[in-house]
Amino acid sequence: MFVLIVGAGRVGSAVAKSALAAGHEVSVLDEDPLSHERLDAGQDKSWEDSGGQFTVGTALETDALIHAGIERADVFIASTAGDNTNLVIAQLAQRRFAVERVIVRVMDPARAAWYGEQGLHTISPTKHAIEMFENALQTAPV
Repeated sequence: MFVLIVGAGRVGSAVAKSALAAGHEVSVLDEDPLSHERLDAGQDKSWEDSGGQFTVGTALETDALIHAGIERADVFIASTAGDNTNLVIAQLAQRRFAVERVIVRVMDPARAAWYGEQGLHTISPTKHAIEMFENALQTAPV
């Protein structure tokens, strides 16, 4: 399976390394060339020597997405730091490039719910954190 991940921050790079270790073909797109260091960190070989692909570019530019391999992606993961960027590129992947599985990180729980209803697989770390705090609060000793 070919996985394209946009955003090589802590989340994107960890998911990329995990997917590559699981035997998937993985391409990462990020506008910061130094983010590549996260992909190499803690590895015996470089990201590319391990079989990964890294593209420097802006995900809002179609040419960068194409260069990173979106036209053959089976899975597209939008994990940049910005909700707006993630939602726009996720919709591009879904509608323009017909990627079968699109997963998008959305910090705003209300927006995540709405876009989820529109067919995107959304993950909201904020929602999960709220739920975890609520559960911890309920089990806290009085």
